[in-house]
Order: sequence, then structure tokens, then C-alpha cells
Amino acid sequence: MGSNRIDTNTLIHLYRGELGRMTTYRVRLDTTSNWALGASIAITTFALGHQSVPHVLIALPVVLTLVFALLEARRMQDLELIRYRVRLLEQGFFATSLGCPEPTSWVEHLGESLTSPRSPLGLLDALIVRIRRNYIWLFTTLYAAWWLKLSLSGAPVLDAARVGLAPGWLVIAIASAALIVVIGLAARARPLLPG
Repeated sequence: MGSNRIDTNTLIHLYRGELGRMTTYRVRLDTTSNWALGASIAITTFALGHQSVPHVLIALPVVLTLVFALLEARRMQDLELIRYRVRLLEQGFFATSLGCPEPTSWVEHLGESLTSPRSPLGLLDALIVRIRRNYIWLFTTLYAAWWLKLSLSGAPVLDAARVGLAPGWLVIAIASAALIVVIGLAARARPLLPG
């Protein structure tokens, strides 16, 4: 089905709407990153600024940062779906209007994307993109702040790292393993973004 059988005004309004949504989702990504950064700075500053505050408090911004990263990955999926639609419209409708050859079945792909929305980017791939672009630095900074808090305690690090009945070596091993997982995700092959 060629673009000559489609209402031009409908496609123009769809394009404008999708561009608006794309801008909104881009702002939402930035907002989530800012929340993660702000919460991490506030809690870490408090934890490092007070000797009596236990080091385990730094786990709170780590968990919050993970939640924000997952939320942002979900928003990234939505953004990629919108970008996919915008690319279909640009390549199929606008480029064709300028005399370029019409891509095969772009109308069907656009219709399918509108009737059965499915992000071209999986949640894990979106999480990898967000960790690589923003969150790897936040996680490593929190890890370094945790080590600083342990070293400022005045006790040997293994004793300072103890949490309840859990020995310090186990706590350090778990924290280090978590950071290695984050670094491993960031180091994975780049997800192929559509288009």
C-alpha cells in the first residue's frame, strides 16, 4: 500500500505527535537520571558527614539507583518505539515525497507498530544502554564512597564492613560482586538500536 493511498494530513499529524512524544520521553529520561543523582548525593553526603551513621546506609542509594535505572530502561523502550515510528514516517513518507524510492512495506510496519506496540529494544538491552551511558559512573562512585566510609571508621576494613551477623569479608564480596555485574552489563556488546 503506497503513501498515495494514505491521508497526508493524518500522517503529518501522526509525525508531529510522535515528535512531541519523543521529546517528552527524552526529558523523562533526563529527569530520572537527575533523581538518581540527587538521591545518591544527598544520602552519601549524609552518610559520609556523620561518623555515627553506619556504612550500610550507602546501600540505600544503590538500591534507589537500580530502581531508577530500571525505570529509565522502561522509558528507553518507549522512546525507541517512538523513534522507530518516526524513522518509518521519515523514510517512507517524507523521503518518498522528496522523490526517494519508497521503502518496502513501511505502511504495514507503521500500522503494526500502532496496533500492536512492541518496543524494538528489549528491557535488558535498554538497561545496558542506560547503565553504559549514565549509571555506571553513579554505581562506581557509590562503591568508592562506601569504601571511603569503611576506611573512615577507624577500624580495620573487614571489621568495619560487618553488617549484623554477616562477616565483613562476605559483605565486601557481595558488594564487589554487585559492582562486577554492573560493569559486566556495561561491557556487554552494544545492543543494536533499530534503524
